[in-house]
Amino acid sequence: MSNTAYYTEEGLQKLVDELNQLKTVERKRIAQQIADARDKGDLSENAEYDAAKDAQGLLEAKIAKLETLVSNARVVDPDQLDDSRVYIHSKVMVRMVDSDTHREFILVAESEADIKVGKISVSSPIGKGLLGKEKGETAEVETPSGSTMRLEIVSIAR
Repeated sequence: MSNTAYYTEEGLQKLVDELNQLKTVERKRIAQQIADARDKGDLSENAEYDAAKDAQGLLEAKIAKLETLVSNARVVDPDQLDDSRVYIHSKVMVRMVDSDTHREFILVAESEADIKVGKISVSSPIGKGLLGKEKGETAEVETPSGSTMRLEIVSIAR
């Protein structure tokens, strides 16, 4: 399975900015916390030192994860994609068959997902169900609760 993730230019830039922030600002802040705690004496009974070292470990794990994401990231120009099928960065209008309501989603990489603005991850149940479908097709999506949701593709845009 490929670890490649597809991003908009803005989405990838946000990842790069966060990675730079962690490496340049947060690393220095935690290093200073460790130094301050070390100056307070006996390390075997120093809770501040232990907490700072734990924070350092978590920070380094987060940096490693972001470095992997950035190195496997590919920028996709939505204007170059075929809009006859649902792909990443598609803007999809769906009709929820059971309730006859309409919703619009934009399929994005997991780190760009924000349901409040209609951006859903391609790895989410709805995203997986919609991928590859054409206008007029119905996707049957199993929700985390175990029920099945039917979504008819009304339109696909970029």
